[in-house]
Parts: sequence; structure tokens; C-alpha cells
Amino acid sequence: MTKDIRIKMCGLTRAADVTAAVAAGAAYLGFNFFPKSPRYVSFDAARALALEVPEGIAKVSLTVDADNAMLDQLVATVPLDMLQLHGHETAARVSEVKARYGLPVIKVIGIGEAADLPQIDTYGRVADQLLVDTKPPPGADRPGGNALAFDWTLIEGRRWPVPWMLAGGLTVDNVAAAIEATGATQVDVASGIESAPGLKDANLMSAFVDSARGRITS
Repeated sequence: MTKDIRIKMCGLTRAADVTAAVAAGAAYLGFNFFPKSPRYVSFDAARALALEVPEGIAKVSLTVDADNAMLDQLVATVPLDMLQLHGHETAARVSEVKARYGLPVIKVIGIGEAADLPQIDTYGRVADQLLVDTKPPPGADRPGGNALAFDWTLIEGRRWPVPWMLAGGLTVDNVAAAIEATGATQVDVASGIESAPGLKDANLMSAFVDSARGRITS
């Protein structure tokens, strides 16, 4: 039986990748505005890509500790449906961003050990969705997109205050097991559908969706 799993494909940089993500069945398309990421796109490039996204598919920005000046310019330039905050934003900052822009906010939470779990409840009171990702390793210069999974048993059987997505090192080979272990109904993928950093692979996109939704067994 096919599972109703919603998939966010993040870090799209080319028009062909947007087309492939839509064809594969992604529910969310993510555009990365963190300059240190190999998936970074400029506001103007993201605008051109976003304008090609059909109605009904959410266009999501990824920013890291962005100030109001940056977010003002971003929202004015790119037609977005959701804002994803992937830095050290406090709960108060999440509330401020929601109020200022009138858009739903996804807050990313990095998980590495049990001590990181209380953040889920804290941010769940203010964010519209949570994205549970792998905590970056010491010395990493990016808060995510490091192709690393965390210990899924840390969140097994948890209850969530708002809708959430599972991220962190997900691939065609492990996404089905990750969904089974965590009970996730939404997943986020970036490096796991790439042929090279920042370059998506249409075949991997399609295979990832099939695996996540239980349409293939290996």
C-alpha cells in the first residue's frame, strides 16, 4: 500500500531540477539562501525558479540567522509560501518573523543527543512546522546539508505539537527505514537526490519518492 508521505526537495538551483521535482511529486520546493552552501541561489535566480512552480506546491526559503533587512529583500523579490529558519533563531525571533511577514515559518531543530529534544516543545509553541535535522558536527561551517543522519530512536514514539519533517542524510536507500523508525509523514532531502553538490538528479528524485511512499522495496 502506498504511503501518503509529503516530500520537501531542498536546495534547487536549476530550472530543470524544479521541473524534475514537480514531476516526481514533491510537495515543497526549497531554495537555499545561505552563501556557504553549494546549493546557494541569489534572490533573482530564486525568483525565476519560483515563478515556474505550479500552484499547490509550497515554495520555501532557507535562511540562517537572517536579519530583517535580508528577509525584507527576500520576501519582496521571491514569491514564497513559507520561511524556513535554519540558524540559532530564538522562539521570540520565530514569532517576530511570523508576525512581520505573515507567512508560515518552519523552524529547524538539530538533534544529536537526548539533551537536544526539549527544543521541540519550545519551538513547537511558536513555529507552524518543525524540521528535525541532524545536529552539525563540531567545526562544520553549515547548519545542515551535511549528509549525516542522527539516531532515529531518539524521536521514536514522540508526540509533536505541530506538523514536522524528518531530515538528515536521507537517501533512496534509507528513507523507508527512517519513516518506519520515526513515524514521520513528511521528509526533507537535499544531498540524497544529487549527482554532485547542488546538482539534482531526476532519476534519484523519482526513486526517492517511490522509496519514501513504499512503492519499491530496495
